[in-house]
Amino acid sequence: MLKYTLIILLCWIATATAQTVTFGKLNWKFKTHGKIFSSPAINNGIAYIGSEDHSLYAIDIKTGTQLWKFTTGGPVSSSPAVYNGTVGFGSFDGYFYSLNAKTGALVWKFKTGGEKKVGAKGLWTMKPHEQYMDDLYDFFTSSPVFNNNPKDPMVFFGSGDGNLYAVNSGTGKLKWRFKTNGLIHASPTLSNGKIYIGSWDTYMYAIDAGTGKLAWKFKTGDQPVIHLMEGIQASANCYNGQVYFGARDGYFYSLNANTGKLNWKYSANGSWILTTAAIKDNVVYTTTSDTFLLWALDAGTGKPKFSYKANGYLYSSPAIAGDKVFFGDFTGKLFALNLSTHKLSGGFATAGRKLNADKLLKNDTLDYAYLLKGMNNELYASSVNVMNQLYALGPIVSSPVISNGAIYFGSADGYLYSIKQPRK
Repeated sequence: MLKYTLIILLCWIATATAQTVTFGKLNWKFKTHGKIFSSPAINNGIAYIGSEDHSLYAIDIKTGTQLWKFTTGGPVSSSPAVYNGTVGFGSFDGYFYSLNAKTGALVWKFKTGGEKKVGAKGLWTMKPHEQYMDDLYDFFTSSPVFNNNPKDPMVFFGSGDGNLYAVNSGTGKLKWRFKTNGLIHASPTLSNGKIYIGSWDTYMYAIDAGTGKLAWKFKTGDQPVIHLMEGIQASANCYNGQVYFGARDGYFYSLNANTGKLNWKYSANGSWILTTAAIKDNVVYTTTSDTFLLWALDAGTGKPKFSYKANGYLYSSPAIAGDKVFFGDFTGKLFALNLSTHKLSGGFATAGRKLNADKLLKNDTLDYAYLLKGMNNELYASSVNVMNQLYALGPIVSSPVISNGAIYFGSADGYLYSIKQPRK
């Protein structure tokens, strides 16, 4: 991965060092036949999750046994959502599916203009310059949000065809669509009658949920000459009249939700910000890729309060339960951080990490140069090789969901995990 090597001197902020503390016991783990980038949805005792093996699974959360699975024509890296007895999700085959949540039977499916990954010729200046290269770090596709309005039931989702779609959630009939100038792999956020969604065209959009009309748009940074792909991969979070989101330009933004006017932005020193922020008690928690950092920022000013360093890239969105924030990293470790003490309350290693950490990590930390091991880092093939090594660690790209005293998350090792919450 050709990105910046960053040295951050933060002498006035306490940055904790990750260490291994064991969670409570593993409740169960369920094996699919592909990598899991999807995040689980928990509803009525069932965990729903997608897999790169082209299927959506329904798992009994008490036993970890499969209730049903539904197979599509492509990988499922969209995170499912459940509403009114149905579960909705997108597939890389270009369809959005609505299934009966109890049985897995198809209710309807909606065809988009097609799905694809972000990429470019000579991506990140890699060779051969004329070869088209998929962005190896474009893991997600857009996930749905329902409006919870029985009089006008709608589901909203983005697509690799560049459109945001509004579809009747009961019938699958299109109500409206909004076109951007880039792929949409971020998920929509619905707040006060507006949909907020980012696109790979570098804009954050606010769109009227009823009509599909643009309310405002805000441009983030880009670097088109060297194809750094600095669009918006993260989804937004709305809080106290503000819209919070990160972008690949290395900034985290706070905008006025009504006008789109910039309130503040925080520099991550060039590191991508790819995850959906969590917010509690006027503090925003967000994560960075290359610098491996969880940041706590003042929601009103953007000033940092503290940070915590993980062992690898952070693509797993933080989730808050009680006095702890949970998030996973690319080395296959799940963290539980105490929000008051800023200290680690627990850590959990995926099966892939347990098996391969000693071989692939340097001092228990992801080191890209270490994994290259003499390969030519100018070649795209070398980046593919390194990524395949990283996948052996069971990276946690899926975001954790906390429900009924357990934490649920997927891993690139193909497992959906259920573990007990730490009590201390």
